[in-house]
Amino acid sequence: MKPQSLCIFFLLHFFALLCTAASEYEDPSNGGTIVFTTLGRSNYAWDIYTLPTSDPPSPSNELRVTDGESVNFNGQFPSTSPSSVLSLLHNRSLIRIPGPQAPPPLQLVYVTERNGMPNIYYDALYYSAPGSTRSRSALEVPVRLQAPLLGLEESKNRVSMKDRPSLSGENLIYVSTHEDPGEPRTSWAAVYSTHLGTGLTRRLTPSGIADFSPAVSPSGVWTAVASYGKEGWGGEVEELSTDIYVFLTRDGTHRVKVVEHGGWPCWVDDSTLYFHRRSEDQWISVYKATFPKNKPVSTESVTIQRVTPPGLHAFTPATSPGNHKFIAVATRRPNSSFRHIELFDTVKNEFIELTRHVSPTTHHLNPFISPDSARVGYHKCRGESNGAKATQLLLENVKSPVRNLSLFRMYGSFPSFSPAGDRIAYVDFPGVYVVNRDGSNLRQVFHLNAFGSAWDPVRKGIVYTSAGPEFSSVSTEVDIVSINVDDVEQSNYKRLTIDGKNNAFPSPSPDGKRIVFRSGRSGHKNLYIMDAIEGETSWIERLTDGPWTDTMCNWSPDGDLIAFSSDRHNPGSGSFELYMIHPNGTGLRRLLRSGSSGRVNHPSFRPDGKLLVFTTDYGGISAEPISNPHHYQPYGEIFTMKLDGSDLKRLTHNSYEDGTPTWAPLYINPVDVEWPRKGECAFEDCHWLNEMPGRGTKLVGPWGLAKPLCGVF
Repeated sequence: MKPQSLCIFFLLHFFALLCTAASEYEDPSNGGTIVFTTLGRSNYAWDIYTLPTSDPPSPSNELRVTDGESVNFNGQFPSTSPSSVLSLLHNRSLIRIPGPQAPPPLQLVYVTERNGMPNIYYDALYYSAPGSTRSRSALEVPVRLQAPLLGLEESKNRVSMKDRPSLSGENLIYVSTHEDPGEPRTSWAAVYSTHLGTGLTRRLTPSGIADFSPAVSPSGVWTAVASYGKEGWGGEVEELSTDIYVFLTRDGTHRVKVVEHGGWPCWVDDSTLYFHRRSEDQWISVYKATFPKNKPVSTESVTIQRVTPPGLHAFTPATSPGNHKFIAVATRRPNSSFRHIELFDTVKNEFIELTRHVSPTTHHLNPFISPDSARVGYHKCRGESNGAKATQLLLENVKSPVRNLSLFRMYGSFPSFSPAGDRIAYVDFPGVYVVNRDGSNLRQVFHLNAFGSAWDPVRKGIVYTSAGPEFSSVSTEVDIVSINVDDVEQSNYKRLTIDGKNNAFPSPSPDGKRIVFRSGRSGHKNLYIMDAIEGETSWIERLTDGPWTDTMCNWSPDGDLIAFSSDRHNPGSGSFELYMIHPNGTGLRRLLRSGSSGRVNHPSFRPDGKLLVFTTDYGGISAEPISNPHHYQPYGEIFTMKLDGSDLKRLTHNSYEDGTPTWAPLYINPVDVEWPRKGECAFEDCHWLNEMPGRGTKLVGPWGLAKPLCGVF
């Protein structure tokens, strides 16, 4: 029998509906186009892989389970039979199932980001080879049945993040961010249960509370989560200060805290679960919680035991029903710059390394174990040797919740468009680059370290940027320069500031005569305006004055307003809110309060001047940071707002860091834009995992420091 693909995307008409259904928000005017950056996301290219737990690990027995095209992660091998799952799916008449002689499939439930929208998919892979002799060649071209588990009925057309799915009987348990709690800097993440047959969806997380990383017990009766409870998020951006709660899966009732300080729970049986936490010796380790049999469960009655020893970080544990022999963990060892998957023998108290023997210089994330304990799954960035597609996207279309508004994730930081909209300038540390909007004619136009980019609205080919180190003190040498991107000579740039006192974030006036920027020349970072052509040697004037930080300024299209971020409400706190001021220094007002210690950064006016786009942590954090690669701050979503501070809308939903948004001067159709460069798996692990307690060791990733986007430069 020739292998064939049965890729059932639920099916074509599902995606037609997805594209044409009414959006959650509607804007009667032309919504325009917003382009933003997600730290590292362009290089993820994740697929889910699996290795046997009993055989020696090698490249020959590592199998790629997902499609080799999408971004696929956070999987689960369900115990529900394939026939039971398929009987619950919509449009069953369109699903062609292999005959009764086909071997049992390898099943997978996982998160996938495709067609500009995250979703949860079910895959059943049927092989021509017997299960005992499944090989890489057999897996690369399987008979694949594939279908989304959440359709329009369940999501109600609302864009949201989906995470950590578990299939329990006829119900899918997962995290979603589709409900707004109505409070600034409060996470939208909550756990839901959707019946696959009816689409009936129930929220299991209480209102006003955020839950992360749900795990369903083997019986399906209980669900465990990591949660802040009623206290809410305190701003922790590394190993979250969450506790473990348990509640009834059927309706979320009988909720009780069972562990203080813990994350990423997983069950071995209905009275035993594993989780990770930072130990007193500062190593992140896996612990076991055992519930009492004859008395109420509480933090006082649960027995806690450390499982993994010091000397390495071990986290995101996984196990399988009734398996008291071993667990799977992700590790960071002092002698490695990469995250790997290992088994920990709980009887012998020893580690068995897996993925280091297969791909030693690749990060592997978030393991999970099959119900029969025979396989361990995880996700990593696919390489060309694994059949990866080499094409990378310049602009990746992202599903927009607003009618007539197209959203794109762009490769590179601080994107800005030429006045005609035909070229894009961006930063790829170090240096400034210019590329045609169709992905052609990529050129580096400034070779020094820089951040920020803004096109002159009048003089053709002039781009402004901040040259010097980012995230630096008020006295650090950073200057505003103008770059003639059409001048191929080395002397194509002109320095506009001369004092080098952290001059940054230039934004030209619409007539091209003036530039507003941030400077630390007074000892504090305030706003200044200077001549756009000759710089401060011609003239300069101070716009704001005070012992605080005003930064990230943007001039309105009509020239009447300047939007900026500031901590003037609480200087030095690290909390930044959105303000507006006239260029003559009058009319100062605050547009958006970010909540306690919150941030609102990088405002940008829509071309008609009626809306602002910006990045903010207003929506809190959406997932445990340790479950992702490095993000300077593992939050930050793209929002818009009217100039009177009304009509706040969240546009993006993910667990990454979205930042540096900008408007295009014209509407761009929501279609991916490719460019002729190969994709790279060049993302880093969480920087705080580089710290090895008691050893004076801080490992540096192989690609250097990743650059933050949403933070304050």
